[in-house]
Amino acid sequence: MGVSEILVQIDREIAQLQQARALLVGGAVASPKKTTAAAAAKKPGKKKRNLTPEGRTRIAEAVKRRWAEQKKATSGK
Repeated sequence: MGVSEILVQIDREIAQLQQARALLVGGAVASPKKTTAAAAAKKPGKKKRNLTPEGRTRIAEAVKRRWAEQKKATSGK
């Protein structure tokens, strides 16, 4: 029996014990937690921040000014 097989067996026993505990407490049956892409996508994260059109315009203008300053600095050398 390899280490990975022992770990799998221990994980199964832990899951069974958690289910038995949940039944004794009266709660819902707890399923073993697995980290998958679907589970990670369901996690509540930070809300997506939306920019107003005015905000986008201000950022675009600031970037253009920055690029102009960089171009001016490099062409002046």
